[in-house]
Amino acid sequence: MKYTILIYESEADFAARTDGKRRDAYWGAYRAYTKALTDAGIMVGGAPLQPAHAATTIRQRNGKRQVQDGPYAEAKEQLGGYYVIEVPDLDKALDWASRCPAAATGAVEVRPNLAM
Repeated sequence: MKYTILIYESEADFAARTDGKRRDAYWGAYRAYTKALTDAGIMVGGAPLQPAHAATTIRQRNGKRQVQDGPYAEAKEQLGGYYVIEVPDLDKALDWASRCPAAATGAVEVRPNLAM
């Protein structure tokens, strides 16, 4: 079954992506995690996302498009990226999600993908 691991990070985590002193440790942890998923043969895909301020939110109301710069809601943690993995069950997905670097400083959500 396929699961998506949603990575929620704080502003400090987003800042670590480009901060000269923390950048190598931040990306190193994600490179190691991605390699572990790949080596295990369970990684289907994934990507880091730009910070929430780069988002654009769209709504259709009464036949009209409403465009809002930024995320839908302000929150302490914002969606920072995702992985799609294929594992036998939720327990295995949770095991892998708990190894994600964001689990130590932000939040990691696991959702089963719908079979289409």
